[in-house]
Amino acid sequence: MTTATPRTTEPNNPPTAPAAISAEATRPSWIPAAFRAKPSSSNRSSSLNRSNALSLAVTALVVPALFATVALPAYAYTPAEDTTVAEARTQLQDITSTNAQQMVVSAEAAAPSVDRDAFKATSAAEMERAAIAAAYAAYSGPTAADFLANPPYPNFDLAQVAQVALQYQGVPYRFGGATPAGFDCSGLVLFVYAQFGISLPHSVSGTAAIGTPIATADARPGDIVIMPGHSGIYMGNGTFIDAPDYGGVVSVRPIYDSNFYIVRVGI
Repeated sequence: MTTATPRTTEPNNPPTAPAAISAEATRPSWIPAAFRAKPSSSNRSSSLNRSNALSLAVTALVVPALFATVALPAYAYTPAEDTTVAEARTQLQDITSTNAQQMVVSAEAAAPSVDRDAFKATSAAEMERAAIAAAYAAYSGPTAADFLANPPYPNFDLAQVAQVALQYQGVPYRFGGATPAGFDCSGLVLFVYAQFGISLPHSVSGTAAIGTPIATADARPGDIVIMPGHSGIYMGNGTFIDAPDYGGVVSVRPIYDSNFYIVRVGI
């Protein structure tokens, strides 16, 4: 008869396993730190996150400060909190004037020369002629026909003719004009001569046909200068008074055309 071997029954609750001990705790202290266990990946990630956050914070503070420093002017000045606005403005002006640029010119430097050829002064005569022209622009006085009917100078005199002609310096040129509101060349001659009771046509060729040609050496102020398409009153010394052309005014000037001759009327 076979005898059964008795079976040992295990308890329902197995014994509790001992707590896990880290390798770092069990590593002897004499082992260098370089050979000890490295932190876990989770610890390294936390360290990196803290480092990145710190870098962003530093960047946020440092970069604006750098831009603000660059933007400041060389003489920037911030007054104390208890400084008034007037005092701060005065201090800023002092700083600005102190740093202002200065230029020192040597006493041996040559003074710049001023060329006055480009400047033209208006003479008193020109101003007077301008005033006369403005006054004659509104002329409403007697015409040549009125003078012929009642001449103010009934006794003809060549010198007096020249003097009367000078009164109309500055009158502007106007084609067909025969009053001080505007003259053309023959209009000026006939208007002056009308005041001595002498009637002349309003044309250069008609005036030349009426007058008596005389030698230039015998010409006297008050005689009439005739040239191709133009006329005026002789003033002596190779000059005459005439109404020149568009844009010009009655004036005394040299006889510019050598192809001229003198005629005399009234004597």
